[in-house]
Amino acid sequence: MGAMLEPFKTEAGAMVKPDVTVFGAGIFGLSVAYSCAKRGAKVRIIDKRGVAAGSSGGVVGALAPHTPENWNQKKAFQFDALLAAQAHWAEVARIGGLSSGYGRTGRIQPVLDEHGLELASQRAVQSRELWRGQAEWAVKATTDLDGWTPQTPTGFVIHDTLSARIHPRRSCEALAAALVVLKAEIVIGEGASAEGKVVWATGYEGLVEISEQLDQRIGNGVKGQAMLLALDRSGKPHLFSDGIYVVPHADGTVGVGSTSERDFDDPTATDGELDKLLGRAIAICPQLADARVLTRWAGVRPRAMSRAPMLGKHPVRDSDFIANGGFKIGFAMGPKAGEMMADLVLEGHDAIPDEFRVEASLTG
Repeated sequence: MGAMLEPFKTEAGAMVKPDVTVFGAGIFGLSVAYSCAKRGAKVRIIDKRGVAAGSSGGVVGALAPHTPENWNQKKAFQFDALLAAQAHWAEVARIGGLSSGYGRTGRIQPVLDEHGLELASQRAVQSRELWRGQAEWAVKATTDLDGWTPQTPTGFVIHDTLSARIHPRRSCEALAAALVVLKAEIVIGEGASAEGKVVWATGYEGLVEISEQLDQRIGNGVKGQAMLLALDRSGKPHLFSDGIYVVPHADGTVGVGSTSERDFDDPTATDGELDKLLGRAIAICPQLADARVLTRWAGVRPRAMSRAPMLGKHPVRDSDFIANGGFKIGFAMGPKAGEMMADLVLEGHDAIPDEFRVEASLTG
């Protein structure tokens, strides 16, 4: 996407008055806008910096499930969202003509010790019931795989087939392109007005602003640094070990990330923490050692106090709505969260899980 997308106008040249205004052109804002626009609503998206200008413009893009045990609303929601992702991103590409880089390629994690092996085996049994045969969580020996595995002291890994990869920035650009085809208006800057129903999807800055207005902390930003390497492992599963994701993309690159920094001065600056991260990633996956660094990236992810997405009525702005708190699972949850918000905003139908409600992050 360029710096500005031409606003949709009627044949007479007058700006269409929107039914819905969405502040924020990251994955949550664009997903809400897309779901509303598909239902025929006239949608305006406003972002002061541009499409995927914040944490949604990253380079890693791991879509991964929670462990198949202790089932709850959050895990069920994410499971359904991951199952629906392939059809969703295929539809977005068909409408807008741009690829998100989505692929359900799976994930491999190391089994670190005998206790971990026993636990992974128990989860494999539970997954057959909880995942309803739609995906597999399996324990495998590295000798049964093709060499693309993380270092593992036991010789065993967990391989799940529900996980997927996506290119974060490109998926947002794909959504924006589809929204233009659906005759939505994307405005970059701060001059446009809000009309119709209003949804705030303004990332960590929005959480900080609400916290100040309520005089209580409902969320914060967690900075993450990541990088993109020139290494073609297209179609391979992504690796997860020691809190680090190694994600092969379809374009012959590999995303590596990310740090988790609660304290930071510059939200977009990279530093020695990223160099340390690369060193740890190489220890996990020695195949990265000679790969050229293409991009160093940093951004701040919005984390609600509940650690779950924050969806529903806005806690400060009467009659407005909020979609925030995607944190590390925003791209996995975004499309389904968008549908749920469209149900609420356009039809007044509230099916938001209790764990995702604003109240779950309020402390008083």
